[in-house]
Amino acid sequence: MMMRVIWLISGLNRRMMKILLALALIAYIASVWGTYTNMRSIQDGEMKIEQRIDEAVAPLREKIRDLEQSLSQKYPPVKFLSEKDRKRILITGGAGFVGSHLTDKLMMDGHEVTVVDNFFTGRKRNVEHWIGHENFELINHDVVEPLYIEVDQIYHLASPASPPNYMYNPIKTLKTNTIGTLNMLGLAKRVGARLLLASTSEVYGDPEEHPQNEEYWGHVNPIGPRACYDEGKRVAETMCYAYMKQEGVEVRVARIFNTFGSRMHMNDGRVVSNFILQALQGEPLTVYGTGSQTRAFQYVSDLVNGLVLLMNSNISSPVNLGNPEEHTILEFARLIKSLVVSRSQIQFLPEAQDDPQRRRPDIRKAKMMLGWEPVGVSGLTPSYTLAQATQPGFTCGFNGPLLAVPVTPNRPKTFQRERPANFYGLVPLEEGLNKTIHYFSRELEHQANNQYIPKPKAARMKKGRPRHN
Repeated sequence: MMMRVIWLISGLNRRMMKILLALALIAYIASVWGTYTNMRSIQDGEMKIEQRIDEAVAPLREKIRDLEQSLSQKYPPVKFLSEKDRKRILITGGAGFVGSHLTDKLMMDGHEVTVVDNFFTGRKRNVEHWIGHENFELINHDVVEPLYIEVDQIYHLASPASPPNYMYNPIKTLKTNTIGTLNMLGLAKRVGARLLLASTSEVYGDPEEHPQNEEYWGHVNPIGPRACYDEGKRVAETMCYAYMKQEGVEVRVARIFNTFGSRMHMNDGRVVSNFILQALQGEPLTVYGTGSQTRAFQYVSDLVNGLVLLMNSNISSPVNLGNPEEHTILEFARLIKSLVVSRSQIQFLPEAQDDPQRRRPDIRKAKMMLGWEPVGVSGLTPSYTLAQATQPGFTCGFNGPLLAVPVTPNRPKTFQRERPANFYGLVPLEEGLNKTIHYFSRELEHQANNQYIPKPKAARMKKGRPRHN
């Protein structure tokens, strides 16, 4: 009997043990499943968080990618120069119209270039493609304040050059051309650098002699609206030759005539920019007076070549740099109108005070002593007949192999000399105008795409005590 009881109890114990084991197994499975589901929910939450982070960081990654691309940008091709041939060159006003093109040429020639500009009329966009290059440095500085820097050559171009700009602040214009020039001459004296002054055809005023050569003293109104620029440049020339005679500073003076090209400021008030902008916008082309006033226009690349040749020459007296091909203002207005294919009308306005009636440079000195003239077609000089090109003493600016030009019914067979590789893009008048028109149209498009239009604010309800009627 006792044995039977013991056997029942042991059987019950075994069953209990199996039940307990089963319960324990179920509890374990439940705990594992709970942990698994918790982990899945955590992972899902983490994935959602990561997705949100990725969405927030994506714009930052794009900006970093753009920044890396800008830092690793490809610069225009730069010639390698040895240490003895490479010069340290300072360009004041180097972010302006002419200065930025001069910067391009000197950089591509392999020199170390420092641009100084206060951005009154210059723009950083004109030289931004060089920012970061080991040979380039940009300094925001006003030449009215002294500058201490080690250089071998100084191109002093700093000054507003268009009538609206230099008339906007005539005292500042005078300071830039007098105090600024004194500071640059002082720098040239301290470091033994050669200085080239970018003077102007305005030193001739409204000339009584035509064409104007370098010996002509000019006919300038010293108290007129243009005097701040005209007389400022005349004084700057006087300062240069005073420093040359008294302190032995090497100076070069370029008297620059009307120049046009890309990077001109659209609203600078010059003839070319006015006509192109008005034609592109369908506005009347404004001609002051009868339009019979004459100007001679050169493309900016021609001027840049002349400046570099003059700087590296032994000519210390003033040299005219301009195009001797004369056009009336009215002719030029019609030419630009036809190139733009504009329906704009030509509008005649009262003549401006002290506006020169005739302006044409005599560039015989530049042609004879520099071998420079501001013309060319597709990189070639003007054409000459074979008799002209082969006669003794013939010169056409530079020496290169003669190239035959195709014969046309109205022109005999002619020859041209190939330009050297270091000449900076010689172009004819119409090609230069087309390039300038293209640049202006892109600038107008850029302005339209980047114009800030403020969003209208929602009207606010005025808070006040309720009225009881």
